[in-house]
Amino acid sequence: MVSIRFIVTTGLVIAATPAWAHTGTGLASGLGSGFIHPFHGPDHLLAMLMVGLLAALLGGQARWAIPASFLAMMLVGGGLGLAGLAVPAAETGILASIVVLGAVLAWGQSLPAGVAMMLAGFFAVFHGYAHGAELPAGASAVSYTLGFCLATAALHVTGLVAGGVAFASPKVIRLAGAAVVVAGVAAAVS
Repeated sequence: MVSIRFIVTTGLVIAATPAWAHTGTGLASGLGSGFIHPFHGPDHLLAMLMVGLLAALLGGQARWAIPASFLAMMLVGGGLGLAGLAVPAAETGILASIVVLGAVLAWGQSLPAGVAMMLAGFFAVFHGYAHGAELPAGASAVSYTLGFCLATAALHVTGLVAGGVAFASPKVIRLAGAAVVVAGVAAAVS
């Protein structure tokens, strides 16, 4: 019989394909496009899942505080992108988010919730910027932003649930973090 831990681990390892930040590509408009956007690139997908896993691993108030920090700072970054302001090295920041968040999980040591919130919030600015910068002229910024926020929250919840299921074995969360680090490093060197 296949265990739930095996399924979660396998899914996360399979999802850990090379990540590419994609600022400036693609067509974006409306709620649906905003919702779909985070699922189009493994960069956003993996980072959002890692935020949820980190929140699950730390537990307590961190379960809501870390994802909330990410969402709030993603809105700040999205505003910068919508305003046409440059965020230096946004693609590098997105790629770094995958490697760093994965490494924190692979490390397996407890991080203070405040530090985890700041770390997630810092990387969220880059992800939000990518979303905001991809909005084409004339599209509804409000509905697009709502869409990518809802998708991000859904991915955080997925990470939280996966972390809750896998938490019986912290080794599974560490393995998922290590797989994501490998994916991020592979993307960085390719």
